[in-house]
Formats: sequence, structure tokens, C-alpha cells
Amino acid sequence: MPELPEVETTVRGLTPVLGGQRLTRVVANRADLRRAMPVDLGQRLTGATVTGLRRRAKYGLIDTDRDDTLIFHLGMSGRWRVDPAERLVHDHLELSTANGRQVVLNDPRRFGSIDLMPTAEVATWPPFVALGPEPLGADFTADHLVQRFAGRIAPIKLLLLDQRIVAGLGNIYVCEALNVARIAPTRPAGQVAPERLSALVDATRAVLLAAIEAGGSTLRDYARPDGELGYFSKQFRVYGREGEACPCGGVVERRVDGGRSTFWCARCQR
Repeated sequence: MPELPEVETTVRGLTPVLGGQRLTRVVANRADLRRAMPVDLGQRLTGATVTGLRRRAKYGLIDTDRDDTLIFHLGMSGRWRVDPAERLVHDHLELSTANGRQVVLNDPRRFGSIDLMPTAEVATWPPFVALGPEPLGADFTADHLVQRFAGRIAPIKLLLLDQRIVAGLGNIYVCEALNVARIAPTRPAGQVAPERLSALVDATRAVLLAAIEAGGSTLRDYARPDGELGYFSKQFRVYGREGEACPCGGVVERRVDGGRSTFWCARCQR
């Protein structure tokens, strides 16, 4: 599933195409993805002007001058295609602009979603209400983690994946950030010292920013809107590198927790 850097890359890729543009044609080619698409999607968006694009956790948001916000989730295989030369069988939503551009949402597995909310109600939309702070935002601090981890014996990796504690982090970048911060993914969260949590906050930001700069990771079907694949996977320190050398000189190990693979180095992560 695309994680925060992939969604951020997608939003940045769509911004020069859709930002400030009037939508002249909005067509849903099927009634549902993971759940039903809004039945009034075309009516509410056709003729509207896009006033901005942004991201919340792993969701992309497209705001319009009609005080509506289209919220998209890419699921496991979703991607936006810009000015496609041909139609594909899994092109499920088409947005055309007054200056002749077009973006098409393609999602073969249909695990993604499209929602349309009044902009003023986005913050209280149920999937957003319980979300923790953005890991690239000012509210993601060591103090925040100290408070949320206090007394917790659950592994720190598990709690970092809890969207109520921090929004947008996924398996890949949690593995990477824990390796940079030299914290074992299995360590009880409440036993990690504040100074080590401060290092983890810095490591998380650094890993995410590097991934965004590289254009997201190439995993399965992920691609940026312009069709270019992300290249951060070439920079992975531990993820997907079982049996290979960690940057510290140790050997990357793999374990499975709750159906997810965890990659880490026992030599440097304590």
C-alpha cells in the first residue's frame, strides 16, 4: 500500500495539472471502489475550480471553490495517470480541465476509495477524527511519543503503525526510521528513553523527506502521476534486505509480526 511519501509525491505531481483549473468533465466509470463512490460526484465537481491540493495521513485531498473536497485513497494499486494516451480497463475516474488536461484514477484491485465532503467538515470526517499528528508536522515530537507510550509494553514498531498515535506511517518507513535511530522494533515502547525518542522523531522526518525527494518507493504498481517510478527503494537501509549488510556492518534480519515483515539489525538496534 502506498505510504505517506507516495501519497505526498502524488499530490505534488497533481498540483501543477489541477491547481487553479476548472473541471469541465467528471466521469465515474463504475459505481464503487472499496466502497461506493458519491452518487452526486459529477454534479458537484463539474464546473468547479480546484483551489488546492493537500495530504492528510495516507489520503489525498482536492479542494474546490464550491467548498467541497474530494478525498482519495490509493489502496494497494491505485495511481493517477496524467494525460493518458489510451484508456485502460481499470480507469475508474476521469477528471478533465478547461485547459485540456486530464487525470485518470486507475485502480486494478479497487482497494482505493473516493469520497466527497464539504470542506468545512473534512476535519470531522470519521476516518480523520482519531488520527494522530503528521510526522512531518510540528506536533510530532518526543514529548508526544513519551505521553502516548507511557506505561505501554507493546513493541514500539506496533505503536508507530497505530494511526491514532502518528498519522501516515506505514511498515516500510517505520522499519527504516527505527534502524536509523538504532531502536529495536521489538522494544517495549514505554521503556524507550526520551532522548532516544527524540532521535526517532528526527530519523522519521529524515527518512520521509528523503523518500519524498526521491519520488516515493517503487513497490508493485506504484508510480507517480507523470508515470515515473519512485526510486527510494534503492536507498533502503534494511527493508527487503534480509541477509544483506546493514550500514553498521551487521546483518539484516527479518521477522513476521501480525502478518507484516519487520526488517532490522540486531547489532545496532537495541
